[in-house]
Amino acid sequence: MEMQQFYYDNKIVKKFLLATMLWGVVGMLVGLLLAFLFLFPNLTDGISWLSFGRLRPLHTNAVIFAFVGNAIFAGVYYSTQRLLKTRMASDLLSNINFWGWQLIIVAAAISLPLGYTSSKEYAELEWPIDILIAIVWVVFGWNLIATILKRRQRHMYVAIWFYIATFVTVAVLHIFNSIELPVSAMKSYSAYAGVQDALVQWWYGHNAVAFFLTTPFLGLMYYFVPKAADRPIYSYRLSIIHFWSLIFIYIWAGPHHLLYTALPEWAQNLGVAFSVMLLMPSWGGMINGLLTLRGAWDKVRIDPVLKFMVVAITGYGMATFEGPMLSLKNVNAIAHYTDWIIAHVHVGALAWNGFLTFGMVYYLVPRLFKTKLHSVRLANVHFWIGTLGIVMYALPMYVAGFAQASMWKQFNPDGTLVYGNFLETVTEIMPMYWMRAIGGSLYIIGTFVMIYNVVCTIRKGSDVTDELAEAAALQKVSKKRAIGEGWHEVLERKPVQLTILATIAILIGGIVQIVPTILVKSNIPTISSVEPYTPLELEGRDIYIREGCVGCHSQMVRPFRDEVERYGEYSKAGEYVYDHPFLWGSKRTGPDLHRIGAKYSDNWHLNHMYDPQSTSSGSIMPSYKWLIQDKLDKSSTEAKMKTMVTLGVPYTEEDIANAQRSMSEQGTLIEQNLYTDPDFATSYENDKKNGGADFIEMRDREIVALIAYLQRLGTDIKVQDLKPQTTQK
Repeated sequence: MEMQQFYYDNKIVKKFLLATMLWGVVGMLVGLLLAFLFLFPNLTDGISWLSFGRLRPLHTNAVIFAFVGNAIFAGVYYSTQRLLKTRMASDLLSNINFWGWQLIIVAAAISLPLGYTSSKEYAELEWPIDILIAIVWVVFGWNLIATILKRRQRHMYVAIWFYIATFVTVAVLHIFNSIELPVSAMKSYSAYAGVQDALVQWWYGHNAVAFFLTTPFLGLMYYFVPKAADRPIYSYRLSIIHFWSLIFIYIWAGPHHLLYTALPEWAQNLGVAFSVMLLMPSWGGMINGLLTLRGAWDKVRIDPVLKFMVVAITGYGMATFEGPMLSLKNVNAIAHYTDWIIAHVHVGALAWNGFLTFGMVYYLVPRLFKTKLHSVRLANVHFWIGTLGIVMYALPMYVAGFAQASMWKQFNPDGTLVYGNFLETVTEIMPMYWMRAIGGSLYIIGTFVMIYNVVCTIRKGSDVTDELAEAAALQKVSKKRAIGEGWHEVLERKPVQLTILATIAILIGGIVQIVPTILVKSNIPTISSVEPYTPLELEGRDIYIREGCVGCHSQMVRPFRDEVERYGEYSKAGEYVYDHPFLWGSKRTGPDLHRIGAKYSDNWHLNHMYDPQSTSSGSIMPSYKWLIQDKLDKSSTEAKMKTMVTLGVPYTEEDIANAQRSMSEQGTLIEQNLYTDPDFATSYENDKKNGGADFIEMRDREIVALIAYLQRLGTDIKVQDLKPQTTQK
């Protein structure tokens, strides 16, 4: 048999590996800053681009797409070449993938702090960056598929199956969730509204976790754990069951993020059913990974690579047990909107993604630089500091979540809430926030230990060169099934068919859930009293989105006794038909705002934004002084309204033509309301006197638009208005 010599491309792996460590530190530092902003809310006082609301999506995007994303590419490019016994199909495509991905990260790092955001969880980047993501992702997939087609290894190993499913599914999720209509170069509105937008977003959001943070890492687990342990994977048959059941079931589970909301009941129940089923393939994968180490536990005890991977797989098992449990309605009623979810998410992120990445780094660096790891002892120090950091982060957040849920739901004998003031909950869990900050600090200290160890290892090693390899050319064989060959073995040598079947498997769930919600009008009833936002309210809503208020406040009152008592009438699907995008939120660091309209005076809202502690003693909300100082940009209001018309919002030509006058009139009314407060009137006159020619009338400031929006929330309906309802037109 003729042997062929070729070179593995190690340079691209090195690039992605170094980017992984760089962006990992950046993403974790931003997260640590956010943890301390809970303790010192005015730490970045007055600096808009360092406010919590703008930094929070930067943290999630940096950790998910910069840190984990680069780790995925590093592991995929390294393992794919060795599993397929060939160099990547195109060095040019590999480098376009690398530099294009770094450009996306830099664009996110600039645009998110500046307030350019769509507000959709894990998909906050605006439309030009969304297009760039799609292009770079297709380049990656093109290179991957082309490499598979030129392979020298006939059968594709399980890791490759997971890589294929990752490429196909992330492409589908990103494209459909990112359908939006641009208003300007960095502003767009989601094509979906309200309930429909919520369903599509969490179909994407849950499966971004599934197919970006899980399936590629499972592929990496199936490659690196056997390699590091020098043992074959425990069960080939279990890997087949794991793969197909996981990719089919996972795609259905998104609605469990929307239980007890205005989402149609049938969609919620589908999400619950498939989420519970998801436990079986998830734990099948965990068992397959851990049992691969049978007989290698002495090696686990001394090898830091395997230690990191064992904790990573265990973290995966914990998170994937908790996910189905949280999808049960009685559990979800307690956990949702609390810090329990923060604990759940970070067990997966810190243990599963973080520790598997660290294990992969310790495995790859010595091999890429042809040397031994500088210090095994330091790697072990990193392991124990990081593990302690995870425990000190997660456990306090579980306690905080239980405390929040318990306090929110307690009633006095007379039917009133025991803790009627939301801030009583916040004050109670502050010690847990301190412990979280300490745990996060330990985790990042461990990361710095790793970087020091890696730098020392690289200095000891040699320059990275292409690695010489040798393998036999792929021989043509009959396409028919050979004697003794299983059906899946046949499929493993047919990458096109495998890709098509994987695509069908992931599309079924999305089609069944989303298409009826969008096309069947009776799923989204409308309410006759609900009208589009006025031009000033629309501008205020965009400011709300820009400042990331949705990161701390929900706009969804669930039909629970305590929530109705605390916030008001529970939310109805028909109230959101003009909301592009939806703003239901995922976390209540502050109270729900869906019924906030007309509850407080305009002046209260102004003071609350200028100095939250002045109106709410003990609040951990930061100040937003720039909203009081900055002039509202009204230049694109008409363009925004025209875009909304295209999306089905019934603004008339007269509404659009009179937008400027309407904003001036509504702003003047709010300005007059502010004048009624003597202290405000005095400070306003002083501001006017000192401002000179640069003075901005209060009616033209951003705060007035935001007040207009907040005062509108939840006021479109009264209980008696709810009947009759009509189907959406």
